[in-house]
Amino acid sequence: MEDEDMTTKLDTVKLADGNEMPTVGFGTYLIDTQELMDSTIKTAYETGYRLFDTAQLYRNEDLLGDTLAKQSIPRDQIFITSKVAEISQGFDNAIASIDDSLKRLKTSYLDLVMVHWPVHDHFFETWKALEQLKKDGKVKSIGVANFELSHLELLKTQAEEMPVVNQIECHPYLSQKPLIEFDKENDIVTQAWSPLGRGVVLDDPMLKKMAAHHNVSVAQLVLRWHTTNGVTIIPKSKTPERIQENIQLDFDLTEDEIDMINIMNRNQRTGREPELVYELGKQYKLRKD
Repeated sequence: MEDEDMTTKLDTVKLADGNEMPTVGFGTYLIDTQELMDSTIKTAYETGYRLFDTAQLYRNEDLLGDTLAKQSIPRDQIFITSKVAEISQGFDNAIASIDDSLKRLKTSYLDLVMVHWPVHDHFFETWKALEQLKKDGKVKSIGVANFELSHLELLKTQAEEMPVVNQIECHPYLSQKPLIEFDKENDIVTQAWSPLGRGVVLDDPMLKKMAAHHNVSVAQLVLRWHTTNGVTIIPKSKTPERIQENIQLDFDLTEDEIDMINIMNRNQRTGREPELVYELGKQYKLRKD
């Protein structure tokens, strides 16, 4: 992995399988109408985004597929990611579900498919399905999402090839340093979902002060912190100005600034605990404190 290139050029990172993945992508979670998908993807593409992240669970693969078809964007110019939902896990189910995803997204292949959450009952067979999908040419790269260190260690005992990407919740209040370090040591690129902590970090006084010093937004500051740490990101927004802002990260942070953000960690999740999903076999309702 070329960490230096990734943090300075902010364009692509080379995955362990040799494929290139954009460092900054566009997340489509909660984009649930065709009109909104059309407008956000148009803005994102024109701004420079080339990675578009969806999932079976988001129920918007067909919306994204329709939008990309309307835009007449050459398929080899974009990187499309989707994820196998818990209900679709298991060898045959996972393969059938990705065949369905391909139809919805109007493409013959996906650049990256991930297991969305680790599930105890279908842990190894779902991964074997992804390995088969790659052999069949339906998927270029395979990865996981929400896998903790223990899940990756377990997967290593039977996998023919390991994930090239691990997409996890990561932000200043949940810095995930040990997991990111493990990923690096095992040639797995860490990708942050909810890189801004679903907005919880945007009002932090220290981050506000630091952002003002650089004349950037708190969001830009935090996203730059991620990329400097070698973490790729998929920020999402429905606002054109923020979509544009989130990819304009051409400024540098000092080592002291990086360290100051690193120590803000509170192990505070905005999403679910992966080990509980693994044990339950499904996601659970979050408390509303």
